[in-house]
Amino acid sequence: HSDGDSIVFFQRSNVIATGAILSTISYPVIDLERGGSINGVIEALNTIIDITIPKRHQEGGTMVIPGNGRICDEYDVVIYRDMVTIIRDRVQDLINQGKSLEEVLDANITMDYDGRYGAEKGEWTTRQFIEAVYKSLKHSERATSESAESSR
Repeated sequence: HSDGDSIVFFQRSNVIATGAILSTISYPVIDLERGGSINGVIEALNTIIDITIPKRHQEGGTMVIPGNGRICDEYDVVIYRDMVTIIRDRVQDLINQGKSLEEVLDANITMDYDGRYGAEKGEWTTRQFIEAVYKSLKHSERATSESAESSR
């Protein structure tokens, strides 16, 4: 979400606090101005999944406390990570087709998730999320291109 995120694992209690990386009630906030990126969010979610212990291996399993919403377990984090990854891939596909930000916003690519995570108004809207994903991927694309040019 930003370059200042922390994941805290309370091992004795088998609890992970994720801060703003995970929310069960909204799309993830991506703070581009503070070093956040869509790929960073996915990487952080993968880290949470890596350190959780599912219920079948330990009574109760690891509990995950999101920044917003209800307490989760590993399965909930996997579902959220998959949703974020699918949306990232949809945006990347449209970028690869040469679509502009407005065209991506108009494509309604989050429709199947909006009922659970979407917001038309408030602090973090669906539109802001898609815009942040788009800009994050375009920034990553530019950085990769510039890196390739400088290594020549």
